[in-house]
Amino acid sequence: MRRPDWAPETIDIDRPSAARMYDYFLGGSHNFAVDREAAKAMIAAVPETPLIAQANRAFLRRSVRFLVEAGIRQFLDIGSGIPTVGNVHEIAQSMAPESTVAYVDIDPVAVGHSREILAGNDRAVAIQADIRDPDRILDHPDVLKLIDFGQPVALMIVAVLHFVRDEDRPTEIVDRLRSALAPGSYLVLSQACGEGRTMAEWDEAHAVYQRTDRPLHNRGRDEIARLFDGFTPVEPGMVWVPDWRPDTPHSVDGAERAVYFGGVGRLG
Repeated sequence: MRRPDWAPETIDIDRPSAARMYDYFLGGSHNFAVDREAAKAMIAAVPETPLIAQANRAFLRRSVRFLVEAGIRQFLDIGSGIPTVGNVHEIAQSMAPESTVAYVDIDPVAVGHSREILAGNDRAVAIQADIRDPDRILDHPDVLKLIDFGQPVALMIVAVLHFVRDEDRPTEIVDRLRSALAPGSYLVLSQACGEGRTMAEWDEAHAVYQRTDRPLHNRGRDEIARLFDGFTPVEPGMVWVPDWRPDTPHSVDGAERAVYFGGVGRLG
């Protein structure tokens, strides 16, 4: 296929990208034919996939509003993805203009478009880095310009860790990031959970993502809850993401079908 003007030469446009598929699920336009083909295969396997992605993005938005109301003014969003309406900086800075946001993603398309959107915003930055190398993130000069780790920070790891293999030790990655945070910081985390869906659905989903740059590694609720070790859960605790402080006061029917399980935890 022809390379779009916005696609860096380093991008493999013949292999689906998990980040660009997610962009497609959210209604974005920064994806290639190969991404759309893989995304449609995922929708064929699990027809609600776009709604699942939207539910997870809604959880992110609600958590940011909660954090700003709790007094947080610094956000480190790892695995931020391709920018869509309602990104962290838009929500946080609309409520508290002094808020600073550092976006981190492994996908150069995501980082490139984040930088375009953030041009002229001196309180937000985007860097390209891999969550599996937390020290590079924590020591990055662009991050350190905006994030003072001596003060409370919101660490956002939303819809990321299911792309990290067990052998890459996701719990140790979160532990390392937690060790850099000051008391009063928060962790916002969600990841694909193997419960709530049939084995046949997961087999098809794994087959689709096996073709991408980021194969899928779903985990059980207990495994995901362990990622919050060291943090005190914020009510209602670890739940299916539609059930985390929904905009309506009742629990969402069929929330376990939303795939993503997670919550918010406070440090100290």
